[in-house]
Amino acid sequence: MKLHELQPTPGSHKPRTRVGRGIAAGKGKTAGRGTKGAGARGRSGMRAYFEGGQLPLVRRLPFKRGFKNLFRIEYQEVNLAAVNDRFEAGTEVTPEALAAAGIIRDASKPIVLLGRGDLDKALTLHAHRVTKSAAEKVEKAGGTIVRHELVITGALATVKKLRKEDIAAGRKLK
Repeated sequence: MKLHELQPTPGSHKPRTRVGRGIAAGKGKTAGRGTKGAGARGRSGMRAYFEGGQLPLVRRLPFKRGFKNLFRIEYQEVNLAAVNDRFEAGTEVTPEALAAAGIIRDASKPIVLLGRGDLDKALTLHAHRVTKSAAEKVEKAGGTIVRHELVITGALATVKKLRKEDIAAGRKLK
């Protein structure tokens, strides 16, 4: 085979469709673009997934993407196994101590204490939320739990200030 003998596979090379060249061509008059509308007038400014002003699919499906829950509280998870390995008996385990030990990233964010692993020493644990299994294991080991009140800010604070009784009565936030 020589360089001048090379040619594409039969049927793989198709000539370009010439639109707007009369009705005999099959793509005459509107050139396959339909009548009127954004598609008939050139889509230069159209972006991918644009649905003509309709709420896009990605925003209609919040569980896929395009939705952020304003009321979600992001807890930092702390397992008892990690606490048991890094702290001595009788230690007061505060959020600052957990951050210094590398168990959590930020001492200012809320903490949830989970019951994964065993605790074999008495510790004083500080947390915003505690699971039942974690509370049982800490008490069984002779330790105590100090629950911190969760400080709520932003949009969540506005919603949380309305008590269920006030909502049922139809009262609004002052």
